[in-house]
Amino acid sequence: MHYETIIGLEVHVQLQTKTKIFCGCSSAFNPDNPNVQTCPVCLGLPGSLPVMNRTAFRLSLKTALALGCDIARFTKWDRKQYYYPDLPKGYQISQYDLPFSSNGFVEIDTDIEKGETKRIRLIRAHLEEDAGKNIHDESGRGHDSHVDLNRAGTPLLEIVSQPDLRSAAEAKTYLEELKLLLTYIGVSDCNMQEGSLRCDANVNLWVHTDDGQKIATPIVEVKNLNSFRGVEQAIEFEVARQIEDWERTHAKLGDVAKQTRGWDANRGTTFAQRGKEEASDYRYFPDPDLTPVTVSDEFFAEVKAELCELPASRRRRYRADLGLSHYDADVIVSQGDHFTGYFEQVAKLCGDGKQAANWLTQDVQRELNSRSLSIDAFPIPPAVLGDLLKRVTANQLTVKSAREVFEALLAEHDAATERHEAVDLSTALAEKFIADRGLAIVNDTGAITAIIAGVIARNPKPVADFKSGKQAAAGSLIGQIMKELKGADAKVVRQMLVDELSKP
Repeated sequence: MHYETIIGLEVHVQLQTKTKIFCGCSSAFNPDNPNVQTCPVCLGLPGSLPVMNRTAFRLSLKTALALGCDIARFTKWDRKQYYYPDLPKGYQISQYDLPFSSNGFVEIDTDIEKGETKRIRLIRAHLEEDAGKNIHDESGRGHDSHVDLNRAGTPLLEIVSQPDLRSAAEAKTYLEELKLLLTYIGVSDCNMQEGSLRCDANVNLWVHTDDGQKIATPIVEVKNLNSFRGVEQAIEFEVARQIEDWERTHAKLGDVAKQTRGWDANRGTTFAQRGKEEASDYRYFPDPDLTPVTVSDEFFAEVKAELCELPASRRRRYRADLGLSHYDADVIVSQGDHFTGYFEQVAKLCGDGKQAANWLTQDVQRELNSRSLSIDAFPIPPAVLGDLLKRVTANQLTVKSAREVFEALLAEHDAATERHEAVDLSTALAEKFIADRGLAIVNDTGAITAIIAGVIARNPKPVADFKSGKQAAAGSLIGQIMKELKGADAKVVRQMLVDELSKP
């Protein structure tokens, strides 16, 4: 027999609003001052009435459109009844049978080099409010627990996938692609350290027996995974645990209740928490204090017009229009919307997408990393870099000389910063560096021929060595020629020298 891993993910995304979903309290991350961002509405005090945050719904609709979801023109709010210490109302306002969006998909790369992709289908994306946070003493010295309700009522978008993922690696790739999409369209910062993106993984196995049967094992939900690596590790552990459990018990789906398990990152294991509730256990009913939402054609069109070009579309365009490899297109797009904007300006100005990609992913990225900068704060404007690379593609400047100008511009910026002065890293300044350093390629073949003749005349031994078959002897001659001809194309110089030395 062999085992097939079946994974479905429930991703909770905190939307980038200033206030909570049903009240005016701040939704800012504030762990140092617990329980200060609360009011009668998010505490569920008698007589308080919630009012829907229009921005939260707008951002949710924008996300659903980017995910290719079907949008319901009529949606409502439901109360999900359960008790946790961090849920002050004793219920959560969510959406049950009429979510505002359903279906949709996320396309992931399964083999970047071969350009192979896989479409992960989505069941639904719906709006709900977050709970607070329980804080437990894990020092071992005490048993105190505290509740911080600052986060209670924060707007969440829950994105639920079909069980289409088949490995921990695919699950990680799915989350990375989803995070990239959400940050591209500006609906969330997806900061996992602050809880802006959390994930629950539903994992079970299909056991393929030797006699052709396919048996599903009980589903386990691993809760509140807060890092991509944590998701990957938790799923890998859970798959191994479930294989061992199957071989011991042969329990099938339906034989036991669905189980919720936690993830202990320090020990690298999952642990049992409780039996998983079914929908009937939550006693859903429509929230009587909130009116349903009707999405008009005008509002729908308005939100749709706000969407930028999505990551998957940009990758395809870069490959088709700019001739980039699958790998290069993926590297550039994965750096975010601002990075791709910088790249596109450079590529358009220099007229060579591959040249622009090489510089952005190597030279520029190296400087960004070493200086701990985002592309928005990079000192060299895209117009200046684009003009510099245009000279390379036009054979007016060698790549080596272009890098010398690139480094000189950065050095000029660093010196000015040290002096607390402003400096304009302009195309004119780059031209000055090229002129002062004699870096422009020399296309005067007559001048090159004359210098080659002089170098040959002054170096009879290397000339004799080359003519006797020692090809390496040409290296010292080329070095001397290049020293006299700053900016000359080394390939042209070498070929002209070899042609001259090859004459009888």
